[in-house]
Amino acid sequence: MPKFDNQTIELAFTAVTALAVLLQAIVLLAIYLALRKGIASLRAEVEDLRSSLTPMVDNAKELIENSRVLVDKTQALLARVGPKAESTVNDMARVARGVRDQTAQAEFTAKDIIERTRRQTERLATNALDTVDRAGSYVVETVGRPARQLAGIIAAAKAIVESLRGSSSSREPQPARFFDDEDRFV
Repeated sequence: MPKFDNQTIELAFTAVTALAVLLQAIVLLAIYLALRKGIASLRAEVEDLRSSLTPMVDNAKELIENSRVLVDKTQALLARVGPKAESTVNDMARVARGVRDQTAQAEFTAKDIIERTRRQTERLATNALDTVDRAGSYVVETVGRPARQLAGIIAAAKAIVESLRGSSSSREPQPARFFDDEDRFV
């Protein structure tokens, strides 16, 4: 390995430092140019924004002024119409109370009519059912008694015939069957 003396080493360090400073200067110049370009672009954007917002701000000022005029006119109108509206509201409240009272009276009357109709219907239904019951009892009494008597006579006649037959032939007596036993099921 060659030997370097102090002066050569200093020269090498100075050259490296000079290159580093030169490189730093180039980087700083590039940053400066990029910032300058960015600022110019930003200024153009701000100018475009300003040119588009200025008419809107002017329109907003005009709108605010028109709104103030409208609010003043509305307040004046409300000052004129307010007492009339209050009177109308009071009249409507009176009408509503009257309608409510009449509705309550009509409801009371309707409930009374419904209750009377229900009671009358119950009486009519009770009377009709009582009449049907009495008619049924009458029919059972007038038709049932002769039917029972006829059934008794038929049973007696059958018993007599069976007993007369039984004396001529010695069969075991069969139990008597009534004509309506077949219809009953227990």
